[in-house]
Amino acid sequence: MTSKKSATSKNKSGKSRPEKKGAAQKAELTQVTQVPPQPAPPVLEVAVSPAVDAGDRERLLNGTHHAPHAVLGAHPVPGGVAFRAFRPHAQAVTVVSGDLRAELHDDGDGFFSGLLPLGEIPVYRLLVTYDGTVHETEDAYRFLPTLGDLDLHLIGEGRHEELWRALGAHVTTHQGVSGTRFAVWAPNARGVRVTGSFSFWDGTGYPMRSLGSTGIWELFVPGIGEGELYKFEITRPDGSRTLRADPLARRTETPPATSSIVHVSHHEWGDAEWMARRAGTPVHESPFSVYEVHLPSWRPGLTYRQLADQLTAYVTEMGFTHVELMPVAEHPFGGSWGYQVTGFYAPTARLGTPDDFKYLVDRLHQAGIGVLMDWVPAHFPRDDWALAEFDGRPLYEHHDPLRAAHPDWGTLEFDFGRREVRNFLVANAVYWCEEFHIDGLRVDAVASMLYLDYSREPGQWTPNEHGGRENLDAVAFLQEMNATVYRRCPGVVTVAEESTAWDGVTRPTHHKGPSGFGGLGFGLKWNMGWMHDSLQYMSHDPVHRRYHHHQMTFSMVYAYSENYVLPISHDEVVHGKRSLVSKMPGDWWQQRAGHRAYLGFMWAHPGKQLLFMGQEFAQGAEWSEAHGPDWWLLDPSYGAEADHRGVRDLVRDLNARYRAAPPLWQRDTDPAGFQWITGDAADDNVFAFLRLDADGTPLLAVSHLAPVIRQDYRLGVPEDVPAWLEVLNTDAGRYGGSDVTNPDVIKPEPQPWHGRPASIGLTLPPLATVWLRPA
Repeated sequence: MTSKKSATSKNKSGKSRPEKKGAAQKAELTQVTQVPPQPAPPVLEVAVSPAVDAGDRERLLNGTHHAPHAVLGAHPVPGGVAFRAFRPHAQAVTVVSGDLRAELHDDGDGFFSGLLPLGEIPVYRLLVTYDGTVHETEDAYRFLPTLGDLDLHLIGEGRHEELWRALGAHVTTHQGVSGTRFAVWAPNARGVRVTGSFSFWDGTGYPMRSLGSTGIWELFVPGIGEGELYKFEITRPDGSRTLRADPLARRTETPPATSSIVHVSHHEWGDAEWMARRAGTPVHESPFSVYEVHLPSWRPGLTYRQLADQLTAYVTEMGFTHVELMPVAEHPFGGSWGYQVTGFYAPTARLGTPDDFKYLVDRLHQAGIGVLMDWVPAHFPRDDWALAEFDGRPLYEHHDPLRAAHPDWGTLEFDFGRREVRNFLVANAVYWCEEFHIDGLRVDAVASMLYLDYSREPGQWTPNEHGGRENLDAVAFLQEMNATVYRRCPGVVTVAEESTAWDGVTRPTHHKGPSGFGGLGFGLKWNMGWMHDSLQYMSHDPVHRRYHHHQMTFSMVYAYSENYVLPISHDEVVHGKRSLVSKMPGDWWQQRAGHRAYLGFMWAHPGKQLLFMGQEFAQGAEWSEAHGPDWWLLDPSYGAEADHRGVRDLVRDLNARYRAAPPLWQRDTDPAGFQWITGDAADDNVFAFLRLDADGTPLLAVSHLAPVIRQDYRLGVPEDVPAWLEVLNTDAGRYGGSDVTNPDVIKPEPQPWHGRPASIGLTLPPLATVWLRPA
């Protein structure tokens, strides 16, 4: 063969061809039998060591590896398939695939490796031995990412409106295997590991992979499911580690415990009828009277499911159209009443599971009661296991310490200019409405978001790019949140707790106002001016009220500048402000009379009504979250029970009369729905006005806030109403009043009064509000 090779060369086809020689030689060679070509000897591949190299090994041990799946698991290499496992504390690891069983080499520090002479990666499992106990499991590092390109693109753009479906912990079946996928945003982290009850809180063996420039870290952990506790172990830029609860956890441990819990919802909704009809009529053209509730203290000790029975029955009896729940999102300190949130996607575990909370909402809906919840996107607490410097640097909070620190509450303000943070909050608003069927979000502390100088002295804030004090990032966030919620969730209303004269809080976002800003896009706004002015008026002794008459009428100057809610909320009955009845001057009878008259005035005034629990039965003490309302005041064995029951009966009747009277709500945002009869009777402490429905049908409301009886008090009325009938009188005996009423039909007389051609003579009870309708 060697001589033949020397005498021949190969052509392009690989076949031997003779060298050129003389004619005799040529003739001789042509007579030689050709030798078939021999196959080339195989090129022997040099097998590589399957062990994890020193650099990867160090990064995995230190929790700073960005791509553990590129190292661990099974990978084709020269010589076969390399299997690498990182199982701290394991004594042995064996690869099992069909009939194949191959024990991996123990490389130390929890690393195991082996090279198997296979042509391709098989479907395999691992047998892991711990202290003589063998566990068969899937290898978490053989799976493709669970987040797709669209998810990552939307997250990167800050436009993932269903962010809770992408991030957090989700029980799922991935590549035919059941388990839980974990994903978290931590762009500044050098590495992230997931840990929990499934790993005995040692996350060393569960490093997550970084998904490109999005800052998302992801890992699918096979074999674990609902109910597992977990957190993320984050390696900060300085190399230190921090253990963090999941910002998108949908269930948490009961405080003071702080772990997140893998959650699967099993609730089957029964409120389809409610959800289908709630978008039928705009909220501002519908009855809307709200009972504000702090769930943990309404009746202390009740769970969500117990509240579903008792709260639903009570609100139904009282006739409120809606309940507003003080923040139900998870919070570490009960004394914050829920306004310092750490679990923005999790109902507080104090009262039950997320499904238990859904059950409560469902039961309220089935009873025809809408559910609003307070939502707190302005700030969050500094707890070192939650959002503060989440990945070692300012992330959810503003990078400027002056912008980040909330001056009033010791908390941190969100960085509304960062698209991922804005996405976190916008998606959170949608989440409560879509996943929990919430009908409205009352957004807390909007004023603190809108102004860069809110509670800050000169030098403690920096003007915006136009030199102004407006927080342009917060404005853009609120507009995006409202636009998104209204687009995705028909029938849902957003309500701003906003205490300044910001222009256009309830104006659509695409309509610019005089200030140059588009509207913020809220559906309703708390009328803090009305609340402060009217309560201040009521706190004066009646003899002095004539000098403060404007405090009750001034609200009508701006009543139609926004769509308003009239709030007597928890903020007005705590911290030394006294309960509503205790704000009233005079003896106990006069206090209750003033309380009732004020509620009658409030329910008739343009705007929606909100009343905090305990005020519906004239609780004398301030509210305390430690013990809740003083329900014992309604115990028949208590001597003054009738006084409190009378006020509660009035509130029930106010709601019933209100719901039955379209003039009181149909044109709430239309100036044509209101007419003064007299707004200047300061010496008499009288306020009288008409409310009109869409057809012009009137309701006459008269509030007399002096402790005397006025006989035959003349009021001008429309001449086209032939007779009037008293339909509500807060001085009625059954409410605890003196029972000075107008029981008979009242016919107008052709006597001009208050600029009208006809008038009626009424008996005005002391400290009372009277409603009359056409007979």
